[in-house]
Amino acid sequence: MAKRFGGKYSPGGSSTQDQPRDERPAYKGAKVAPAGARSNVMFIPGIILAFFAIQSAPMQMAAGLLGAGALVLGAWLLRDGLKAQAAYDERKVARRPAIPRKLLAAVLTGIGAGLAVWRAHGGLVAPVLFGLAATALHIGAFGVDPMTDKGMEGIDTFQQDRVARVVDEAESHLAAMTDAVKRADDASVEARVDRFATKVREMIRTVEEDPRDLTAAKKFLGVYLMGAKDAAIKFADIYARNQDRAAKSDFMMLLTDLEESFDQKHRALLLDDNADLNIEIDVLRDRLRREGVHLEREMS
Repeated sequence: MAKRFGGKYSPGGSSTQDQPRDERPAYKGAKVAPAGARSNVMFIPGIILAFFAIQSAPMQMAAGLLGAGALVLGAWLLRDGLKAQAAYDERKVARRPAIPRKLLAAVLTGIGAGLAVWRAHGGLVAPVLFGLAATALHIGAFGVDPMTDKGMEGIDTFQQDRVARVVDEAESHLAAMTDAVKRADDASVEARVDRFATKVREMIRTVEEDPRDLTAAKKFLGVYLMGAKDAAIKFADIYARNQDRAAKSDFMMLLTDLEESFDQKHRALLLDDNADLNIEIDVLRDRLRREGVHLEREMS
C-alpha cells in the first residue's frame, strides 16, 4: 500500500517534540516478507489452466478445473506455510506447525500438474510422472515444513501454552494498533508505532524463551497494550477528522513513555535471567568442590 512521504521538513511533518528521546533507525526490526513474489507466482499456472479448461469438452473441462483448483489451493497453502516457517525460524523456542502446509502444497501441485497433463494427453503414465516431478521440484524449491519442536527440552508445556495465549493476545493488540494508525494517514506516526511494536516483540521473544518471565510481563503484554491499542484507535479517529497536531503530539509522547517502560521491564527480565544463571553456576561450583574438583586449579 502506498504511504504518504513525511519528515521533519515535509508538510505536516513532525517537530522535534514528536520524536522519541531514544531515536532508533527506521530499519531496526525490519524483515523480508516470507511470502513474496516467489509464492504469489505459483497462482499463475492454476489461473492459466482454468482459462483454457473452460474452452474444452466437458470431461477435459472438469479435469482442468479440478487441476486448477488444486494448483491454486496449493499456492495458498504454500504462502501460509512460508509465513509459518518464518515465525518458527525467528523464535528460539517454537513448536512445529500443526498442519504441514508446504508438504500439502507440494502434493496438491503434483495433483494439479497430473490433471493438467491428463486433460491434454490422456493416459496414466505421463500424468503420474509429471505429477511426481512437479511434487519433487516443489519440495526442492520450497522445502518441507519443520517436523520437530525447537528448544522445548525441559520446558513446561502447560506454561508454554499460557505464554502462547498471552503472545497471541499481544500480537492482536499490535495488529489493531497498526491498522488503526493507518487511518490517520501520517507516515511519522506509522513509523513510530512500528518502532514501538519492535520493542514489544523483543519482550515477547524473551518471555517465549523463558516462560517463567510471564508473570512479570503479563501486565505489559495485556493491560498496557490494550490501553495503547485503545489510544491508537481514538487518536486515529480524531486525527483523520481535523489533523489535530496536539492530539498527535500527545499520542507520540504516550508511545515514547510506553516504549521506555517496556524497555526498562525488558532489561529487568534479562537481569533476572542473568541472576538465575549466576546462581546455577555458583551451585554447580560448590557441588564440584565437595566432590574434590577445583575449577581454578584445573584452568591454571
